[in-house]
Amino acid sequence: MNDDTLAIRAHKQSIANAQNGDKDAWLSLFADDAVVFDPVGPSSHDPQGAGFAGKERIAQFWDLMIGIGDLTIVSHRRIPCGEHVCACDITATNRMGDLKTYIEMIVTYEVNGEGKLTSLKAYWDTDKVMEQVTG
Repeated sequence: MNDDTLAIRAHKQSIANAQNGDKDAWLSLFADDAVVFDPVGPSSHDPQGAGFAGKERIAQFWDLMIGIGDLTIVSHRRIPCGEHVCACDITATNRMGDLKTYIEMIVTYEVNGEGKLTSLKAYWDTDKVMEQVTG
C-alpha cells in the first residue's frame, strides 16, 4: 500500500498543524476554492450543512472547531484512493477547560495536482458529541 500520496501527505500535515495550533500553516494547506464539511450534513456550527467554502470561511471553521481547545488527533488507518484522494479512520479528542469530547470519524481528503486540499469531509455523529457535552 502506498502511504505517501499527495492526499496522505496533506492529511498528515493537516493533523500536525491542527495539533500544534498553527492556524496559518493549516490554512496554507488549502486551495483558495476548497470546501470543508466537518461534519458532513447539518450541525450546530453549519445548520444548512453547506460546508465552509473558501479560505475565509475555512478560517472561521478553525476558530469555531479547532482553535478553541486542546486537540489530539489519532489516524488509525489511511486508505489511499489514488494519488489525490484518501479516506482515514480518525479519533479526535478535544479538551476545552473541564469539558472533553471524543469523536470517532471517517475523513476524506481530496487534493489538486499541487497537493493543496480541495475538499475535506468528516463523517461523525453529532448526537454522540452532544451527549458528551450535555452529559
